[in-house]
Amino acid sequence: MNSRILNLFRPIAYASATIMLAAAFASAAFGQTVVDKTVATVSDGVRTELITYSDLLWQLALIPGIPIEPATSEDLNSALQLLMRQRLIALEAGRLPRGTEPTEEEVRNEIQLTLDSFPSPADFIRRLNIVGFRSIDDPNFRALMEQRISIQKYVAFRFRSFVVITPEQVQRYYREVYTTDFRRNSPGRILPPLEDAREEIEAILTEEQVAADIERFIDNAEARAEIVMLTEL
Repeated sequence: MNSRILNLFRPIAYASATIMLAAAFASAAFGQTVVDKTVATVSDGVRTELITYSDLLWQLALIPGIPIEPATSEDLNSALQLLMRQRLIALEAGRLPRGTEPTEEEVRNEIQLTLDSFPSPADFIRRLNIVGFRSIDDPNFRALMEQRISIQKYVAFRFRSFVVITPEQVQRYYREVYTTDFRRNSPGRILPPLEDAREEIEAILTEEQVAADIERFIDNAEARAEIVMLTEL
């Protein structure tokens, strides 16, 4: 899978504020100017999530440097793999009561963080226009940002809140990884003591555990789900 797009799934696990999710909690039926078609469906036997061609373009439009005029087959297929994983999480999330809706401030912050990842606001707006959004105030684009926030909240609830990092794990990471990396990357500098590095190490180990838990969840969900490919990209 194209590593630039594969990295987009990691923020789901890490809940970081980078380019992340598209339509994760609803079927992708936003209005657009591009010619649309259903590319694949993902079903758990009760609900079915659609993945459309425009979904793929929306994903790619939010990644700096990836061509969208036209999009390559490799990038489209990588975006499709990412979206199928998102839909599997969406199906699971749909079984739970919906949490609090994203606030206006959260939406504004998410838009700004996405905007900041591009070389210039003009470049970002140009890419939005290409895939059918009028501006960052377009209701469909805002819905995309709201869905991104919603899945971040779901991941925090479903995976992050259950992670426990023990002192032994921190000590082992400090001894086996942190110390080696620090001496390689910062030659001549004094190695911080464990207590000074503890918070950073706990954060790293938490994100690794969340990522591993999500991978196990996806593997199990894929085994249960019915995924139908309808269009060759």
